Amino acid sequence: MTLTGTFKGWKPGILHLILLFALLQLFITLLTDGFALSFDEAMWHYIGRNWFRHGLVPYTGGVDNKSPLIFAIFGLSDKLFGVNYWFPRVLGTVCQSVGLYYVYKIGRHIADEQVGMLATVLYGLALLWHATGGKYVSYTETYGVTFIIIAFYQVLTAQNGKHFFLSGLLAGIAFGFRITTIFGITAIFISTIRKGGANVFMFCAGVLSAIVFLMLIGFLAGIDLHSLFTYTFADNFGSASPTDHDLAWKVQNFSAKFLFSGMVLFYPPVLVYFIIKRKIDWLALWLIFAFIGINAVGIYDAVHLKEVLPALSLMSAVAVAHLINVYKAPVKLAFLLIVIIFLPRLSEAFSNIKVLLGNKAFDKVSYCQPPYFIPDEGTRKKLGWWMRDNTKEQDKVLVSGFGAQVQVYSERLSPTIYFNVTQTAIAKQRFFQDLQQNKPEMILVPLFPEYKQNVSADMRQFVDELVAKDYYLETCMYNYKVYRIKK
Repeated sequence: MTLTGTFKGWKPGILHLILLFALLQLFITLLTDGFALSFDEAMWHYIGRNWFRHGLVPYTGGVDNKSPLIFAIFGLSDKLFGVNYWFPRVLGTVCQSVGLYYVYKIGRHIADEQVGMLATVLYGLALLWHATGGKYVSYTETYGVTFIIIAFYQVLTAQNGKHFFLSGLLAGIAFGFRITTIFGITAIFISTIRKGGANVFMFCAGVLSAIVFLMLIGFLAGIDLHSLFTYTFADNFGSASPTDHDLAWKVQNFSAKFLFSGMVLFYPPVLVYFIIKRKIDWLALWLIFAFIGINAVGIYDAVHLKEVLPALSLMSAVAVAHLINVYKAPVKLAFLLIVIIFLPRLSEAFSNIKVLLGNKAFDKVSYCQPPYFIPDEGTRKKLGWWMRDNTKEQDKVLVSGFGAQVQVYSERLSPTIYFNVTQTAIAKQRFFQDLQQNKPEMILVPLFPEYKQNVSADMRQFVDELVAKDYYLETCMYNYKVYRIKK
């Protein structure tokens, strides 16, 4: 057989497809502006580094409303490679690829190979969209959704109680990464009811076993369980919390995510799916509960949309396969149209290749003179490096406002666990107390107007009074005033 004949007879399989999506995901996620940790990644890396490098467990070495599991991933990243942005994103890509494979297996199980491949293509492309936070593959949604996908597959293929228990364990791990996966877990729970009470019990036992085990590990690691509950749940629904938005804001952001984005591409095939099935089956339950979860939180971050993508992709795949069979459409043409319609924009990644190759000249930017503006991610990284080079290792520094990226690249501890502005009543009280008792060597105060817009007046006033009394203005860097403590 000739080489040409070999290629003509070659057909790409599921592993080739997943590898292609993994490469596309890495292309998008690694080629970001500034080649730096994102805002959220910087928070998690800071907390994880303090845990692994300084022995400060989560909620004592920094606070965010995420799970200790994500802090551990970033702490491990720092332990192995120092401050970097690539390792968590590569690991997230691997995890996401596993989720893609199990979406394929679910599609093949409920229908056939064609549905499995269609679902994989739809899911893989949608994950790369800007609208779904394509470059943020290291976030908790990646891990939570992947474990929910595998848990669903285990329930669908379960032959005995052990399989239902395993599904519960996987769902419990998903909950360990993201509390909002409780909505997906509820969909799985309802789906198990028709399979008998004993199997429902085994599933629930698996979920509880995973949660209890993770809590035990956290307790043995020194994490205070009351702090875990407070910071991951209780302090996220009051005044000035991340979910504290009025109805107009929520309607506007809901519309932007679900009505004026690529998500609308899924709606016609999903409608066809409901027409075909004429009932609320387990896939519909998955979609409905995931959708409820996004709206219950009500923040409408792009990455939150990842929670509805598996169900949308599988339902759409079933609908498209049905239309292909009914209208005798060419299968290859259908795949080609899906790729053309769902293909993500790659312009940002390509533009950053030019930066890497040195073919794009950087604009000359003037700092520390009006109009003041927020420096980009790469510049914030440089500012962090400057702080690191101009302080001692044992010095503590404070970047007032939302300065997690500067803080993490400075490789210096903050004097407060609220190193990145949190404005709930509990957070403010602790912030004031920490700074009164433990003054940092250096304080950075932003000059750009967003600082006044996003940080409450009492917190800004407290910092202003502190620097006026105990600090002197040393210099200005990248639109931040740099104050150093008076000796």
